[in-house]
Amino acid sequence: MENQTKPTTTGVKGELTYEDKVIQKIVGIALESVDGLLTVDGGFFSNIAGKLVNTDDVTSGINVEVGKKQVAVDLDIIAEYGSDMTTIYDKIKDVVSTQVNKMTNLDVIEVNVNVADVKTREQFIKDSETVQDKVSSAAETTGDFASKQGRKAKGAFNRTTTKIQENNEPRVQ
Repeated sequence: MENQTKPTTTGVKGELTYEDKVIQKIVGIALESVDGLLTVDGGFFSNIAGKLVNTDDVTSGINVEVGKKQVAVDLDIIAEYGSDMTTIYDKIKDVVSTQVNKMTNLDVIEVNVNVADVKTREQFIKDSETVQDKVSSAAETTGDFASKQGRKAKGAFNRTTTKIQENNEPRVQ
């Protein structure tokens, strides 16, 4: 049997780059494991009491500057009341730099955290439910309105069709 060699990539030119949103998503998902961190600017990873909040924007509250070899991260967070914020900060720095480096080989050289608010877990849950319930309620109201308008339009169409048919029939026989 012949020795098979793998083709080498030596001599192949190119560059690997990352969009800011890719790094933001890595950071956002990595932050799920940080105890005492309730949310990053609005709650993208919060799923407390079955309420998903702001699920369409994983990057909210996360700003990054991405270079060819390095990354700087800025976060706005809401911390849990009673938690040691320096411990939260240290855990954020650790998990962010580990995950970004593991996935991209970029070095995280700076992590800045702005504590925008502190809330008890109960207050956070209440606020999250309020936001979710308002969205759900608005969707239901909009759906009901659309259904009623659809029924009205169908009724008007049927009445118009009947009148047209009546007008097309000869009056005299």
